[in-house]
Amino acid sequence: MDPGYLGAVYRALSAAYGAQHWWPADSPFAVMVGAVLTQNTAWTNVERALTRLTERIPLTAEAILALEQEALAEALRPVGYFNIKTRRLRAFCEAYLEQGGVDGLAQLETPVLRRRLLAIKGVGPETADDMLLYAFERPVFVVDAYTRRLFARLGVLAGDEGYEVIRQGFEAALGADAALFNEYHALIVHHGKDRCRPRPKCEACCLASLCPLGVKVSPSGS
Repeated sequence: MDPGYLGAVYRALSAAYGAQHWWPADSPFAVMVGAVLTQNTAWTNVERALTRLTERIPLTAEAILALEQEALAEALRPVGYFNIKTRRLRAFCEAYLEQGGVDGLAQLETPVLRRRLLAIKGVGPETADDMLLYAFERPVFVVDAYTRRLFARLGVLAGDEGYEVIRQGFEAALGADAALFNEYHALIVHHGKDRCRPRPKCEACCLASLCPLGVKVSPSGS
């Protein structure tokens, strides 16, 4: 990956959308809960579920585990697959407490912490890296569907690379910078929702001059 090109993409996104102020949660534990719940659903659904949950109990691992499983599933209904996510959230909370909570986990070096998170049932690479970056401020680049789609269209990715290949490629090109990774990922998500959709809206796209697809559809490129 070309660091200069990735930097140009970042600057264009930042100029278009401004600071994103991610992650939208009040505490590291809330970030981790949100990362579990946001799998295969929109963040607005997660917010609805968290509101329903916090109307019943404090947002702590102990309170979540003490809540009847059926009541927890009912609170999480807005996120979809709520029975599965109930089991995953409970498994996460159990492991979280076993590891000493935020303080215990924060003492671990990043590679060890990542392995511990990935060992929890239902926590995959993207979820673990969301936690690492946004809850623990570790310099780990999050790769999601928006990242794959955007950078495949930009010609940076072939489209069939594995998660770790993409993550390590971005980290090697950009350097270990948690603040940059935080903002870059948030901007990618914003752009993926606003412009670089499954059917892209290339007109007036801030990346048109950097994107082969954008050049083809722009008036100057026709």
